[in-house]
Amino acid sequence: MLAANPAPSARRRAKDVPETEIEPAPADPAGWIGRFELAEDAATPLLARRMAGLLDRDAPGPGAVWPHCWIWALFWPALRHDATGPDGHAARGGFLPPIDLPRRMWGGSRIIVTAPIRVGEPVSRRSTITRVTEKSGRSGRLCFVTVEHALAVAGAPRLTEIQTIAYRAAAGAAPAAGGPGPGPDFEPMWRRRITPDAVLLYQYSAATFNTHRIHYDYPYATGVEGYPGLVVHGPLTATLLMELLGAGLPSAMPRDFQVTALRPLYTPAPFDLVGRVDGDAFRLLALTGDGHPAMRIEGTLE
Repeated sequence: MLAANPAPSARRRAKDVPETEIEPAPADPAGWIGRFELAEDAATPLLARRMAGLLDRDAPGPGAVWPHCWIWALFWPALRHDATGPDGHAARGGFLPPIDLPRRMWGGSRIIVTAPIRVGEPVSRRSTITRVTEKSGRSGRLCFVTVEHALAVAGAPRLTEIQTIAYRAAAGAAPAAGGPGPGPDFEPMWRRRITPDAVLLYQYSAATFNTHRIHYDYPYATGVEGYPGLVVHGPLTATLLMELLGAGLPSAMPRDFQVTALRPLYTPAPFDLVGRVDGDAFRLLALTGDGHPAMRIEGTLE
């Protein structure tokens, strides 16, 4: 998430720090829908090398396509330490509505590509809150906030991300998986096993300036939030899945895809990535080590 300065007059421009601007907060909770935030950044070669390093791949050079899931490494929040909440996120309020549920997580995204961003380009983003909904689930009350991020280069649209942020009540120990899972629901063309560790999660947290403590603070993740280990970032899992597609089909140019988070993954438990392509359609799936679906991506290629 991108935390921003409280008002345009408070903005400061610094080298290598994104510029941000948000509207004043509405008094009426219903007024959060339509609220927007503006930000500027650049898809720099240095950041490309950092992302490539944590993914164990070669970095794309200047002018090459910026991988679509690497947008999550752009627009770092200029987050003051004294503005963080107990979980490491920005304290409630700011751009996102102050939902009164303590657990916040990324629920998934749809990404629509008009034209690829390229390494070295300056990128602007307009983020708009488009929906706030509440539901009741097995774990209690839930709230979902939908944010549409429109990314552009020199005013020309490049990519739109429709992101879902989920809020839920505090929970006890994570439930057991309940035996072996069904495995993939398609015949994989590619497969890769990942064994996540604290170093990988630290690298991704650093590359994306993600301060959520469940990804790097083991005592907090296990003792306070009740997880069995450090939680693998949902966007990292999505990035690894799209890397699987790129490795299996180097010419692949995704134009529209939906990422759906199904269940969390934890260190140090290994998980599997599988995928296949049929014509211009592709399917990717992350599975826990015992075969339970954890994340699904479905999309189309150019």
